[in-house]
Amino acid sequence: MRWHYTVAAHTDAGTTKEINQDSLTVKVANTICGEAAFAVMCDGMGGLEQGEVASTTVVRAYEQWFLKELPRLLAKGFSEEILEQVWYQLANDCNTKIMDYSKGQQAAMGTTLTAMLLLEGRYYISHVGDCRVYVMGNGMEQLTSDQTYVAREVALGHMTPEQAQTDARRNVLLQCIGTVSSVKPDFLMGDFYDDDTFLVCSDGFRHKLTEVELYDYCHTAFDGMEWYVENRLNNSHFMNGRLRYVMENIKARGERDNISAILLKATNAIE
Repeated sequence: MRWHYTVAAHTDAGTTKEINQDSLTVKVANTICGEAAFAVMCDGMGGLEQGEVASTTVVRAYEQWFLKELPRLLAKGFSEEILEQVWYQLANDCNTKIMDYSKGQQAAMGTTLTAMLLLEGRYYISHVGDCRVYVMGNGMEQLTSDQTYVAREVALGHMTPEQAQTDARRNVLLQCIGTVSSVKPDFLMGDFYDDDTFLVCSDGFRHKLTEVELYDYCHTAFDGMEWYVENRLNNSHFMNGRLRYVMENIKARGERDNISAILLKATNAIE
């Protein structure tokens, strides 16, 4: 079985902010284990351009890991346990780097982190903060859990989901890269299937949309498309156009935050 990935990504500063503090990357590469896809989404925070510095620093570090370190890891012998350890160390290396930079600049800064690797029919996610990963196939499932005060209160039964949406503390994070002595990313993994579509997004992308709308915009719209390998470039253009359309819709609804999203569609060819 050979896996192939069609990807798209778009980010928008939104309607009110001059600086886009979201940073992202999505890559597809051939490896000794077949094609691999990698996506990173970071939502920075801090005054002036500091949030942008934090999010860009983390995205670049993870991008370099995928391009340089993953091939070495696969050559030595890949395991899920080793990947979790490597990603834990990388997150904390980034955390230390940003904290040291913040002290030198005398400016508080930080960023969320959501990184996802697709390889040989398995997904792997490292997650800090409140960006999200959804998988859409026959239905839609949120894979990550928000590391926020209100999400914790809802999980404990102290608050309803409806109350959480309007609570003044809804943007308070329990941890983020660059603001604590060490971070403990959630590590998630599981199987994916032919024609599954992954959505990785910042919170600005989802605030004004219901899950039904997210599914309709980002998965159902692809029904009937010819998702063949030789047409991946055209399909990627279609997906990028779809993301731009959705973001204009989100801005029209009054979203004030930066808006970012990545789409990855997995297809396989049985050898």
